[in-house]
Amino acid sequence: MQQDDQRPTSAIPERQIRATYDESTIRVYQDYPDAIADGALTNGTFTSPPFKMERMTWIKPSFLWMMYRAGWGFKDAAQQRILAIDISRAGFEWALEHGCLSHADASMSKDEWSAKKEASPVRIQWDPERDLLLRPQAHRAIQIGLSKKAVELYVHQWITRVADVTPLAHAIHALLAQEKFE
Repeated sequence: MQQDDQRPTSAIPERQIRATYDESTIRVYQDYPDAIADGALTNGTFTSPPFKMERMTWIKPSFLWMMYRAGWGFKDAAQQRILAIDISRAGFEWALEHGCLSHADASMSKDEWSAKKEASPVRIQWDPERDLLLRPQAHRAIQIGLSKKAVELYVHQWITRVADVTPLAHAIHALLAQEKFE
């Protein structure tokens, strides 16, 4: 498809949620130090210290954006474990409905945006998606910051499964290092 100015248009929408999902769940990723990851794997959610309910926690549906953020689990001790967390689709949709963009856009004044941001328990941020080599792409990956009521719902109601995907991340990284892209 071409626009009137004859430049080709991308088949990939700039902002689209790309994730692993089924009828009832959607997978998000988070990176943590061992103490938090071990607690979440043992309890099936984030109910034990050092996880802090009062802090904003960011969930990312994009596996490759998570790999960029965590350096395939090699970045530092605070990001060495990568968890795949299946949450309810209803919870994910609630987060989107109650979200506020991390940065003001042209649709509202700065004061309106500030008031909405203060009242919202969820932040929405769009960052460049990444490819297998972690290079930025033209389209965007969503990150969702949960705080206040949203983090309570996430921890106590939305999470259906927690899995450690650090070995998978390390295996993919090793293949890429050997230039085995297939």
